[in-house]
Amino acid sequence: MVLLRAIRGIMTSEFKKIPIPPRGVDYRGKVVLAPMVRSGELPSRLLALHYGADLVWGPETVDRAMIGTTRRFNPSSKTIEWTRKPSQGTKSPPFDVKDSIIYRMHPEKESGKLIFQIGTSNPDLAVAAARLVAADVAGIDVNAGCPKPFSTHDGMGAMLLQTPDKLCAILEALVQNIVPEFQIGISVKIRILETAAETEALVRRLVATGITGLTVHCRTTPMRPRHRAIRGQLRMVADVCRQAGVACVMNGDVETRDHALELIQEYGVDGAMIATQAEKNPSCFQTKAQGGVLPWKEMVEQYLRYCMDVENKFGNTKYLLCQFIPGKSPDYGAIQGCKSYTKVCATLGFENLMERAREIDLALDIDPDNVGSKKNNKKTNDSALAAGRQMAESRARSQPKKDLSDRGVNVKTEAQPAETMAIPV
Repeated sequence: MVLLRAIRGIMTSEFKKIPIPPRGVDYRGKVVLAPMVRSGELPSRLLALHYGADLVWGPETVDRAMIGTTRRFNPSSKTIEWTRKPSQGTKSPPFDVKDSIIYRMHPEKESGKLIFQIGTSNPDLAVAAARLVAADVAGIDVNAGCPKPFSTHDGMGAMLLQTPDKLCAILEALVQNIVPEFQIGISVKIRILETAAETEALVRRLVATGITGLTVHCRTTPMRPRHRAIRGQLRMVADVCRQAGVACVMNGDVETRDHALELIQEYGVDGAMIATQAEKNPSCFQTKAQGGVLPWKEMVEQYLRYCMDVENKFGNTKYLLCQFIPGKSPDYGAIQGCKSYTKVCATLGFENLMERAREIDLALDIDPDNVGSKKNNKKTNDSALAAGRQMAESRARSQPKKDLSDRGVNVKTEAQPAETMAIPV
């Protein structure tokens, strides 16, 4: 009788599945791009999709940053942008100040494949922020795993692992308010806790909130990428998720698509998420049969194409180039001094991209000849120089230096007699 109940339990768990909303996406069988600040901006996501990522997570975006934004379509880059006026330390910023882009996506290339990850510690704010993007994305994911101070300082990220009541309340609020209206799924990304028992207790609570997916990063909160992932709890987490009908995605030291598929099979999870390796070379999403991990230069050329297509901020582009180009390569040092897309393409030998690069530089108000942003070429402000302890330079440029006689100083033009001079003996 006990064996019969066990067999029935296994059969039930195999077929149980939380329904995926019509506009949502099932995480099962997927190898996906992890949410990464700076490294997960639009061109990086497009590159990951280009090389075969099944889904892409955008970088964690804090609820308060999204609330108050305006959605607009940019016909030049063909992207949807959520923008707002920067506060500049005031409640009412000047009307003519340039809008800041808080989040953006490419509706044609990311449709049905983009998961918006939200940083939050408040159910009401989470729902308010999610409403702004839910019609354009395939799912909303709550960040309950990031250990960085910018995420944990306000009780967000990995701090939510210490307040499970709050985390569950956030997920329930999103399930109750976002799913019926927008027909997409809600998921959560966590880290393992110190003991398997603690992790299991937390996961059991989370999968009961109505979520459709759970990603587990196989590291504890104090651990960093240099520490090897701990997979001892992974099968248990997968089993708990399966019993509840929730898709389980693993994260931590997943190197390539082939490696991901091996781990999925070994630990019984439903999918795998790649982070660090995708930050080095997104062609890791290809199987070996498809070409595998490509030489960095071939991959970087495609990356630059996407950056220019969506008019990516040059600073972010350069940051990723420094992640992609091996430190021992001569090109790594050469790229450090580049201040424009044109200079980057010239440095890397992409002559076929030079014309397009110059167009984008001009569109972004960047000097193609590598002087940098045009706004940095403006005349230096004298008051700023003075405040920066450069008064001498300020005065030298503002007026010619007067002679001592012109400043009321009586100066003898002839040498004094020798006897009047004190000469030491």
